[in-house]
Amino acid sequence: MTEPFTYPDTTHRRRHGPRGYADYESYRPWLRDEFAFRCVYCLTREAWGPLTGWYAIDHFAALALRPDLAREYDNLLYACAACNLSKSHFQTPDPTAALLASTVRVTDDGVLHADSPEAAQVIEVLGLNREKLIDYRELWIGIIRVAAAADPALYRRLMGFPDELPDLKRLRPPGGNTRPEGVSASHFALRQGGTLPATY
Repeated sequence: MTEPFTYPDTTHRRRHGPRGYADYESYRPWLRDEFAFRCVYCLTREAWGPLTGWYAIDHFAALALRPDLAREYDNLLYACAACNLSKSHFQTPDPTAALLASTVRVTDDGVLHADSPEAAQVIEVLGLNREKLIDYRELWIGIIRVAAAADPALYRRLMGFPDELPDLKRLRPPGGNTRPEGVSASHFALRQGGTLPATY
């Protein structure tokens, strides 16, 4: 896999289980931590741009089709605004299971290749190989390589976690948290304990 577009090795298992918020936007701090501060589809990172307005909460089962799942945490994904708009009401295979290192790969020219029909469907529906996104990936591959070779501090900044991490232990979901153990493994908790890696 070509850094920084390294897809996960295994299917994502939810670490958090907040429940009971009146609006799905309230789940944002949990989802930011859940999906490591990057878009679940294209892997664009918060560290690369302004946070405000750049990331959306995506309903895996589209809101128009399953309004009953509008505030169900396990139906929510963290996505950049562009990927969220591209997905819209379309249904795709679960990106947390379909977009894995064993099923997709990014080459130096920025092209995202699919090695499974499920990954190919996600790429097709979201237009993850549209020309501008290919150019964007190729640009960031070059930026990260230059930073790694010539400016280690910049590399850490671009490949590290945001400065502002949500302190999930301070949050009190109205319906509780079905996976409370995830709070102690949150990125904020790891940073507080001195075990958060400098890059990921």
